[in-house]
Amino acid sequence: MADATEATEKLRAGAAQVDITPQLGTHLAGAVGLHRPAERIIEPTCARALVFDSGGKKPCILTLDVTIITEPYTARIRKGAGELGFEPDAVMVHATQTHSAPPLGYFMLDEDFPPVADGYEWIRGGEKSYSDFAADRAIQAIAQADAALQPVQIGTASGIEGRMAHNRRAVRDDGTVGMPGPNVWDEPLGPTWIRYLEGPIDPELGVMCLRSDDLRTVAMLLHYTCHPVHVFPRPIVSPDWPGAWADEMQEVHGEQCVPLVLNGACGNINPWPPFDPDYVEDHRRMGQVLAETAGPVVESLQFSDEATLDWRVRHLKIPIREVPADELAWAQDILGDNPEPVWKDEKRTVVDSDWMTAASILSVHLQREREGELDYEIQALRIGDSAIVGLPGEPFVEGQLRIKMASPARLTYVAHCTTQYVGYIPTSDALTRGGHEVNTSYWAKLVPEALDMVVKATAEVLDDLFAT
Repeated sequence: MADATEATEKLRAGAAQVDITPQLGTHLAGAVGLHRPAERIIEPTCARALVFDSGGKKPCILTLDVTIITEPYTARIRKGAGELGFEPDAVMVHATQTHSAPPLGYFMLDEDFPPVADGYEWIRGGEKSYSDFAADRAIQAIAQADAALQPVQIGTASGIEGRMAHNRRAVRDDGTVGMPGPNVWDEPLGPTWIRYLEGPIDPELGVMCLRSDDLRTVAMLLHYTCHPVHVFPRPIVSPDWPGAWADEMQEVHGEQCVPLVLNGACGNINPWPPFDPDYVEDHRRMGQVLAETAGPVVESLQFSDEATLDWRVRHLKIPIREVPADELAWAQDILGDNPEPVWKDEKRTVVDSDWMTAASILSVHLQREREGELDYEIQALRIGDSAIVGLPGEPFVEGQLRIKMASPARLTYVAHCTTQYVGYIPTSDALTRGGHEVNTSYWAKLVPEALDMVVKATAEVLDDLFAT
């Protein structure tokens, strides 16, 4: 573990951007049981790496325009970074979670679930050929960023942007939850079924800027919190709003600037406003609005050529929930009668929803039988007086807000979907209302108190990280 007591030295940083755009025909993740091979590419997807160096410490942040990163591929990337001299715990691997790109690894079914037939690996969530390609490119990005280290000045500040993100869990009269989409105003009177939105958003927009001695911007670390689902579910490759925001900032600050976007804990946050009848789906507009809001934040920055660097990693054991007996029996009956996927179409591109649900429920049971607990990695980087927190899975935004409120850092930015995929991490209250983020499935498998456990442990990690 790094020692926080070492003297601060002049800060260096390097950044790099490498293309990881999938080929046409590659399966795009984000939907359940639906084969969505890419038919068109409207923007490239990238691996972006940012390396810091000071006081004998060298952390790295890697952002990937992919839907999911799984633990085996994080381990592979960290091993590659280790050959460059990085400590594994100092390398943060973050998926922006665009739903218009592939994942790295399989994440839809448990490893003990029976294999699917050749040619249908997409049912498990991904395709190995793309995952291997993107992981190798990610390591290249880290190597290039490391080679580009140079003296820099750092400035960090936040603004507010509350127009682009919305809590997506809408409570009905009976207390259950539905998820409003961009078509809610197709109803004659609009979404009159919505009584209220269950929770908050996080409107904080963060900017960390690294500039060279000639005052050119080397890199930017940008933070906002919202599901990237503008382009989804069309069979189109796009980094969605994180890529659009990065493009806008690069256009303003020059091609030499590498903008990395950290997407926050957006498990219950979407870009679709449920009460705006004039809403138009447009990821590029969202990127433009975020860039416009970031402009005055950049102008407000005060820069320093020094920054304490440090990191901590803590592994938290979170119990996997027990599948209710009636749900497990139902799933076993479905799969007992149909051990192979049940198809909804002749071309075998859509799996029956009951079969996928049963397979997902059984996957939770299989993982619980094998492991009992999930080994959950909490990662925190200290960059000067700011904290970057990496949380696996899709925590609800309430957890992020509580972490920020408890943090001793001047500014705290949370990146979700780091290291490994564990599914949604909702509030315990949300479980009483149902919804696809909480109903038992391979993407909703932890005990109700999981988010409380994560918040408490993260606060302790940050207290330790900023103790001196």
